[in-house]
Amino acid sequence: MTGATTHEPLIAVGILEAPRLLLSLEGSFVIADNGRSISGAAQVRLEGDGLALETESGIVVTAREVTVTPGDPGAASFLLRGVVIGKEFHWERAEDQRFRGGLRLTRNGPSLSAVNVVGVENYLTSVISSEMSSGGALEFLKAHAVTSRSWLLAQLEQSNALKAGSRVRPASIDQGPGRLVRWYDREDHDRFDVCADDHCQRYQGITRPPNAGVTLAVSETRGLVLMSGGEVCDARFSKCCGGVSELFENVWEPDPHSYLGAVRDAENGPAPDLTSEAASAGWIRSSPPSFCNVSDPALIGRILPQVDRETADFYRWTVSYTQEELAALISGKSGVDFGAIKSLQPAKRGTSGRLVELRIVGTGAMMTVGKELEIRRLLSRSHLYSSAFVVDTQDERNGVPGHFVLTGSGWGHGVGLCQIGAGVMGERGFTFGQILEHYYPGTQQCRLYA
Repeated sequence: MTGATTHEPLIAVGILEAPRLLLSLEGSFVIADNGRSISGAAQVRLEGDGLALETESGIVVTAREVTVTPGDPGAASFLLRGVVIGKEFHWERAEDQRFRGGLRLTRNGPSLSAVNVVGVENYLTSVISSEMSSGGALEFLKAHAVTSRSWLLAQLEQSNALKAGSRVRPASIDQGPGRLVRWYDREDHDRFDVCADDHCQRYQGITRPPNAGVTLAVSETRGLVLMSGGEVCDARFSKCCGGVSELFENVWEPDPHSYLGAVRDAENGPAPDLTSEAASAGWIRSSPPSFCNVSDPALIGRILPQVDRETADFYRWTVSYTQEELAALISGKSGVDFGAIKSLQPAKRGTSGRLVELRIVGTGAMMTVGKELEIRRLLSRSHLYSSAFVVDTQDERNGVPGHFVLTGSGWGHGVGLCQIGAGVMGERGFTFGQILEHYYPGTQQCRLYA
């Protein structure tokens, strides 16, 4: 996307996938194929090789796909029951969620998919309220709105290029004897544009109505994105960088982005070189002042939503495993019988101190794994907070430790905007332009639609 567009795009957001869907259509909705009006409680079930939408009034529609649109987009909404949020993370749970816009129901093998079709700006109003506390400083919320809009429209542009064949996504896995390095992005979203969970951006519709600050932040930045080299920026963000941000190519495909580099999350000073083991160990074991180094509960409450405030330590954290726990965890997640774990050896670190590659040495096998998300998944029942960690061992017998202690830094992949750091910058009076320039240096702002 290289220039201004005239209309706000519509996007398809994957909300829920399950063998049975329970919903409530509140207000009048119209079935796209036949023009019939429906409302009230409904269920969607598997039927033959398609699906059946059945309402409480007895209307049944069978098809491979059914789309319903609101008769009054400003008033009608639908409720989906049992939406899973925080999937595979330690805060995973199910809740009922409410949405405006259209609802597309599709059959996907043994499951049914519920997809919300909604305008970009309404989508963003929910994202900002879901990703962060809606009570944050206005300039921070505006910076997040521009960031999230840029990321979204960049993803749409990349998807269109992939479909048209003008862009080829490189292989996401480097696998061989004793080696498994892979990265995860959006390659599994082929039935909708983005998902509604942390894999993309948190989107919870109108389940939690936004306050005036979020609405104002989105409306005042309407259509505004970050640009670099004539393209919309793939503006990534994570909860807490830990003091220094990470390079894009150390987390995802090997495609450097000039605006996603190593940024020291402080007002002054260059980023230290944390690619060396000695430097990263010293950094992670200390607590240098940074925008995201904050512990004031009141301030954190104005930045993070309730679900994230359940994570007490994020700038620096510690996780401990017994030998039995760690060996079972790694073998269960990887499918490789390592035997007893002898050591976890850093093989490659990024600019934030995050491990890009880790060598796991066991009595029965040795393997180098990466990138950061793969490392986080292998070393936790859900995900480690980040891959920026150092390892201490205890109670060693015959070269096999009895305990492993991981001391870590940050929360998330660390690329781009640090949400907690940006929230603190907003509290300290920085403008949204200054926040964006801090985390995405050298970018320009452009309004794609009025």
